[in-house]
Amino acid sequence: MRKKIIAANWKMNMTVGETEGFFKPFLLELGGEKQVEVVIVPPFTSLAKAGEILRNVQNVKLGAQNMSAEKSGAFTGEISAAMLRELFVRYVVLGHSERRTIFGETDEIVNKKTHAAHAATLRPIVCIGETLAERDGNQVEAVLEKQIRGSLAGLSADQLEETVIAYEPVWAIGTGRTATPQQAQDAHAFIRRKLTELWDAATADKVRIQYGGSVKPANTAELMSQPDIDGALVGGASLDPRGFAEIVLATVKLAN
Repeated sequence: MRKKIIAANWKMNMTVGETEGFFKPFLLELGGEKQVEVVIVPPFTSLAKAGEILRNVQNVKLGAQNMSAEKSGAFTGEISAAMLRELFVRYVVLGHSERRTIFGETDEIVNKKTHAAHAATLRPIVCIGETLAERDGNQVEAVLEKQIRGSLAGLSADQLEETVIAYEPVWAIGTGRTATPQQAQDAHAFIRRKLTELWDAATADKVRIQYGGSVKPANTAELMSQPDIDGALVGGASLDPRGFAEIVLATVKLAN
């Protein structure tokens, strides 16, 4: 059984003070639940405070929203894997659609970062997904295959098992539109079949594939009950501590 993973991507939201204010109600609502892996992914400026709060919390891990493929050097504005590790970061989101579309990150760039994350024993959450035009043009599988091949190239089976894939249809991110459970399941099933083809069935069966795109408490149970959906990468709804706890607890119920 793949343990479901629910991650909160705060994007460019939450100051240090707001981060501190988030955790008390969230941890109170979450309680000691450990059946679902929970990852909080704040902006870089809030990582130290979040890490300090979570240092003795066993059931919530810390993630970062991005990182450089370089170890160090003259790369103004970049953050290295070693810097993240020092702040007790365990996961790093790579290739989010906003990084790809706004900042021009390619599959090759995402691949270099993914290898750098593994080298630093960080677990990458690698994002892939199609635009609305690509979906309307019946290109979903072609787009996903290209991103899988490019972003995950050269990973060993062991590294792939330690990689989380986040399927996020670009047209459903922050729009209020959500892929239907069947649309999401179809995409997740295709991703797993492609991993089986490129690696092997045993490895593909261990890889966790999250859904990202306007996940809310109201649609969590239906999405998370699909056989190939192993969690969620939650954006706007994760900024509300009680609402995000609802998403996690709805997923916990399905695990029981």
